[in-house]
Amino acid sequence: MQVTETLAEGLKREIKVVIPAKDMEAQMNVRLAEAKDKVRINGFRPGKVPVAHLKKMYGKSIMAELVNEIVRERPTKILSERGEKSATQPSVTMTEDEAEAEKILSAQADFEFTLSYEVIPPIELKPTDGIKVVREVVDVSDDEVNEQILKIAESARTYEAKKGKAANGDRVTMNYLGKVDGEAFDGGAAEDAELVLGSGRFIPGFEDQLVGVKAGDEKTITVSFPADYPAANLAGKEATFDVTIKEVAAPADLELNDELASKLGIESLDKLKEIVRGQIEGQYGNVTRQKVKRQILDQLDEMYKFDTPQGLVDAEFENIWRQINTDLAQSGKTFEDEDTTEEEAREEYRKLAERRVRLGLVLSEIGEKGGVEVTEEEMQRALFAQLQQFPGQQKEILEYFRNTPGASASLRAPIFEEKVVDKLLAEVDVTDKKVSKEELLADDEEGSEAAEKPAKKKAAPKKKAAAKDEAAEAASEEAPAPKKKAAPKKKAADDSAE
Repeated sequence: MQVTETLAEGLKREIKVVIPAKDMEAQMNVRLAEAKDKVRINGFRPGKVPVAHLKKMYGKSIMAELVNEIVRERPTKILSERGEKSATQPSVTMTEDEAEAEKILSAQADFEFTLSYEVIPPIELKPTDGIKVVREVVDVSDDEVNEQILKIAESARTYEAKKGKAANGDRVTMNYLGKVDGEAFDGGAAEDAELVLGSGRFIPGFEDQLVGVKAGDEKTITVSFPADYPAANLAGKEATFDVTIKEVAAPADLELNDELASKLGIESLDKLKEIVRGQIEGQYGNVTRQKVKRQILDQLDEMYKFDTPQGLVDAEFENIWRQINTDLAQSGKTFEDEDTTEEEAREEYRKLAERRVRLGLVLSEIGEKGGVEVTEEEMQRALFAQLQQFPGQQKEILEYFRNTPGASASLRAPIFEEKVVDKLLAEVDVTDKKVSKEELLADDEEGSEAAEKPAKKKAAPKKKAAAKDEAAEAASEEAPAPKKKAAPKKKAADDSAE
């Protein structure tokens, strides 16, 4: 086999591979000899079929198998011998001329093909002890815990029927019939529907017009469906609802005690407070970690400057660009609405794609050199988490991960990345700073608001597996997923009144 480099330009490489016809024929003869004792052909005793006859019958099919195996297996071996890693799957090109292909399969011509790929650039790791980050820490107060418990307890609140007019916070039980242009519409009717006034469950204006009603009242309410209402046949239209009030009930007081905890399925109030405090601390901790991670990545971005494989950058850019355009279409906005142009947005997102690929490669190298590994147990936990997100589709999800090349990398990459960040946090200079929850969340909210605009927004990556699949999810904290429109809360009869 002859291997000749025909292009070495930046990170791009082209390799010409030539396997002489005599070598291909020799491999074919070996396989024919192995098959001699196995095949059964009428007119010949087992093991007595002449090799020449076997070659006539099966030679071309065996040569085709050899070609496929070479194309599938040799590129990896060639790159390994060259000490290179391809950024993406190498492209293989070979003759498309039928006559020439026929000669190759007949061992009358050398088998030639070309490998085209981009190499992962060598990365010389730099000391990380010069990286300095500030870790914002929030102390969770008892008042905040109690406030959160009361919000959770709303689901366990009881209501007592009352005489008199309904006020915000009261629950009304009613029958209603909705009409558009005088005609009832599907999903616009319900009986014994319960609604807490002021909850915002129904479409704007509906609940406000129920304030002041009493049991036994009949009332016609006029409202307009929002322009972005999920049901297209109702969006933006005016509707009337004939409402009959069956009961008005006032909310019972909520008291923080063991009885309330019991209603929520917890053995005691102290245990409930412990759980809620842990949840709040976890939420703040996630924000803190993302902000610290962002600081680390920003400094790594300043430390490392090298050319990035354009194949990876192109793939990353396409992922981002596709998500941006999807989000704009869903919001009904244009780039001009966001004070930018398509050309400016493309330029900015390509820079973002380059940054993310570069940081992904750096994190990958840090992890590899630092011995970071993802265990089978961690992979199983990640797979289980995926299965929980798709109830009823567990079988399909399992088959997807078993049968889709590179699918497991989408589970491994974020785990690997977080473990690399943990490693860096143990090495860099971290200063803790006590802040209020408002201070912690203010910067995060500002970042989220900025992310809503195409000029600033960053879409979450979904990269295909490459030579270093850890790069697939690198710098993921930079990429908040775009906001989606809220799904309808119900599919029941009172759906259209929400």
